[in-house]
Amino acid sequence: MKVVSLNGIRDMQVQDQDRPQIKGPLDVLLKIKEVGVCGSDVHYFETGRIGDQIIEYPFLVGHECSAVVEAVGTGVTRVKPGDRVAVDPAIPCFECDQCRAGREHTCRKLLFLGCPGQVQGCLCEYLVMPETSCYLLANGVSFTQGVLSEPLAIAIYAVLQARVTTAMRVGILGAGPIGLSCLKSAQAQGAQACYVTDLIEARLAVARDQGAAWAGNPETEDAVRAVQDAEPGGLDVVFECAGQQETVDQAVAMLKPGGRLMLIGIPRVDRIDFPVHTARRNEITLVNVRRQNGCTQTALDWMAQGKVHVDFMKTHVFPMDRTGEAFELVAGYGDGVIKALIEF
Repeated sequence: MKVVSLNGIRDMQVQDQDRPQIKGPLDVLLKIKEVGVCGSDVHYFETGRIGDQIIEYPFLVGHECSAVVEAVGTGVTRVKPGDRVAVDPAIPCFECDQCRAGREHTCRKLLFLGCPGQVQGCLCEYLVMPETSCYLLANGVSFTQGVLSEPLAIAIYAVLQARVTTAMRVGILGAGPIGLSCLKSAQAQGAQACYVTDLIEARLAVARDQGAAWAGNPETEDAVRAVQDAEPGGLDVVFECAGQQETVDQAVAMLKPGGRLMLIGIPRVDRIDFPVHTARRNEITLVNVRRQNGCTQTALDWMAQGKVHVDFMKTHVFPMDRTGEAFELVAGYGDGVIKALIEF
């Protein structure tokens, strides 16, 4: 089969590998249809690492994908050959203390697609995953929506963790796929108004088009002042989706006393500081959001029901042999890209 291998910094190569085989009774052989390019994939593409997760080349990245079931192990019951599926990239053990406590996303033995030292990614024609990672796509739910269910599930998990309800005022700092997914998820939960920041005007325009009450660039205007003027009492919750020191500072300044700061963005540095006295005096709750927990089916259901519409995030499509070009586009935030997809 053909794979797209990361062979060095910014070095994507189409290569041949043996097709994976079903080995266990609960294995599912998948024929990959579409793969999304995620910001974390781009971290590996540009730097070869995220924190202490360091790539040993060659390596396959990629974790957002949809597929058709090619074959199944003898014990598989939830899917069958020919089914269209979205793939949850997480493979928990279901046995450790975290899994038993309902925290499969912090499983002690968690494996995750496209993570160094764990599992090779999905930039390949065929992939074997356990049936627990395979979610049926309902009629009318596309392969693209299957791919987008992964970032949407993260946003839904964050929004549910933040307990967003009607009449709440929400900030979203960073208008990439995760931030825009937070926008749509918060709206679906009845948020009264959503305030969005980003450094890219094209993404701000999309946020406005998708119903943001205000969207601005903190490099060209005082975003904190703009939000404070619009909401003198402060925001109920802020979703920090950029992983930057500046956005963490802005988030704390925007929150009302007792507000929640949801940390979703992945920083490229080892440490982020907090304006501790403001956070302490206002009793700001800081919540680290680790991927998602049990929200993949919810994401697929919300799309099937029309509760959220996320197709607007698909801005670019590339064939497999142009994967490197897709990664360069996303890395450089070029041509108004939000979500680039690779078609197999």
